Amino acid sequence: MHSTLSRVDGGPLPRSRGPRAVLEDYLELTKPRIIVLLLITTLAAMVMAARGIPNLALVFWTLLGGALSAGSAGALNCVWDRDIDRLMTRTRHRPVARGAIAPRDALIFAALAQSVGFALLYTLVNPLAAWLSLGGNVYYVVIYTMWLKRSTPLNIVIGGAAGAVPPLVGWAAVTHQLGSPAFALFAVIFLWTPPHFWALALMTNTDYDRAGIPMLPNVKGIPRTKREIVVYSLILVGVSLAFFPLHVLGPCYGGCALILGSVFLWDAWKVNGDPTKRRARVLFKYSLLYLALMCAAMVLDRVVRLPHLV
Repeated sequence: MHSTLSRVDGGPLPRSRGPRAVLEDYLELTKPRIIVLLLITTLAAMVMAARGIPNLALVFWTLLGGALSAGSAGALNCVWDRDIDRLMTRTRHRPVARGAIAPRDALIFAALAQSVGFALLYTLVNPLAAWLSLGGNVYYVVIYTMWLKRSTPLNIVIGGAAGAVPPLVGWAAVTHQLGSPAFALFAVIFLWTPPHFWALALMTNTDYDRAGIPMLPNVKGIPRTKREIVVYSLILVGVSLAFFPLHVLGPCYGGCALILGSVFLWDAWKVNGDPTKRRARVLFKYSLLYLALMCAAMVLDRVVRLPHLV
């Protein structure tokens, strides 16, 4: 998160030399900060499905396969978007954009990472988890990156489904099927994505405008974006709270969702009334914490719930 914010501000990046620099460039190519978030939601779903600590070997292979697959998608995104990445302060230091890794080499790396990731999931986890992971990556690369991102301000709204797939992978890894708690986490991530990224877009709207990316602030305007953040935050919190009365999740989750959601709504409302970018930054940072704590709340709820409440 700190790295993301430093790039938004255009701050200097540390320089590395030698073989270590090459390794760091390939690591950066995979978008590791995004992978961490994806793996957190995957692991949360696995613990929820197992109602405790799953088989550690299964966890290892699921997370490794998921990380490789997600890294492949990130690398393909960097190749496809290298032209616009060079135009934005936040992304101009990405390895392909600045010429540290050739597009051909990045494509080879992506193909190998995806192949190995899929093979690990298919053979050491289960086919359903493998196909779900591959489907999420195809959606991210083809639907979001190649189509939606440059064509509509709804890119984040529709494209957010890709980032919500990992909980389905984690649940399938443990149970060999899908269940309502996994879909609940999918819904939370899907609805969390627009206000999270629109807060970032408010901080970097001139970058997106320069690159010709139709993000909501530079297409519909900043006031409209702030209103949409409030609307989507209301929907996010409303849906997240509904899982308690619908008996998808229990009172432990319900209480946490109420508290965390109230803070989210407060931050979203403050963005709407702030003419500066300060409150957008606050919401962006809190949204990351919110997602992590919501995952923790779901895990805690599933682990401590009594059998008759299932």
